[in-house]
Amino acid sequence: MKDSVNNTFGFGILGLGMIAEFHVKAIKEISGCSFVAGYDIVPGKSADFCAKHGGTGYDDLASFLSDKNMDIVCIATPSGLHLDGAVAAARAGKHVIVEKPLEVTAARCDAIIAEARANHVRLATIFPSRYHALTGIIKKAIAQGRLGKIALADAQIKWYRTQAYYDSGKWRGTWSMDGGGALMNQGIHAIDLLQWFMGDVLEVYALTATLAHERIEVEDTGAAVLKFANGAIGVIEGTTGAYPGFLKKIEICGSTGSITMEEENITTWKFADEQSEDEEIRQKYGSIGQTGGGASDPAAISYIGHKLLFEDFVNALRENKPVGIDGAEGKKSVEIIEAIYRSAKNHCPVALPL
Repeated sequence: MKDSVNNTFGFGILGLGMIAEFHVKAIKEISGCSFVAGYDIVPGKSADFCAKHGGTGYDDLASFLSDKNMDIVCIATPSGLHLDGAVAAARAGKHVIVEKPLEVTAARCDAIIAEARANHVRLATIFPSRYHALTGIIKKAIAQGRLGKIALADAQIKWYRTQAYYDSGKWRGTWSMDGGGALMNQGIHAIDLLQWFMGDVLEVYALTATLAHERIEVEDTGAAVLKFANGAIGVIEGTTGAYPGFLKKIEICGSTGSITMEEENITTWKFADEQSEDEEIRQKYGSIGQTGGGASDPAAISYIGHKLLFEDFVNALRENKPVGIDGAEGKKSVEIIEAIYRSAKNHCPVALPL
């Protein structure tokens, strides 16, 4: 493959819906990378997309995957089709970057991971929030023990989606294609961050319901209590029925410190052992602006997190080092959400791993 020759990389995108626009913007801003090919099952869609963004448009998957200028395939199809696309790309010898969630069940995630390993290609899952500067600062503070014994760790995703949003595609709000509702589709970014900050979840107990929308199979509202391996208790709240939509919030409270993050901003950064950099962090990240984070509009997100993640992936290939958010990392939030759904369905606690 040409990436091993001169460290340049051609990207292709499989699935050319809304999120593909963010992918192509990110790709074009990365040194040594280019968008070379697009594929969509809808006739003519790839031609329109590539007329706008460059590259070669394909209506045939085999021809797309045979493009010799393409080293990396971004999977941007509906969630329940990630497995098919990722397997096909891996078998074609392409490295694979998969939009969240990696797949709609932990077992399907495992199948993608196994296929990438068998074909000796790299695999990443897209969780752009991990690449915000602030999340790295929070992760470091927790690792340093600045919060003391952590008691509570919460994630709130109180977003809003119209009925028209769900009606806009037959796959929306289905178990087979979406894999779930407010938690699996919208809430997964915050759930991923929560477990990344806190570590393994041992048990969940949950309730879910469909309260604010019609004609969907999945939940638009859910809440879960979590038991973490470090002894802390957690709470996840998620809905797409909270008008007008609020920024996602993560709050971690411990015996010597507490942190609250709303989207990309710090609203609480307090510690018993105040350090010299703390006021600077409060000033810098207390009001850095935000896009809305998709709280009420799924298109109101930034592509910068995608760019940083893609850059990290390419650097991992160039330097032969581990991928930042690999398949195993991508599976973790899916497994937590799957456990939540099992708990809600069976009215009982569910232990992890599944």
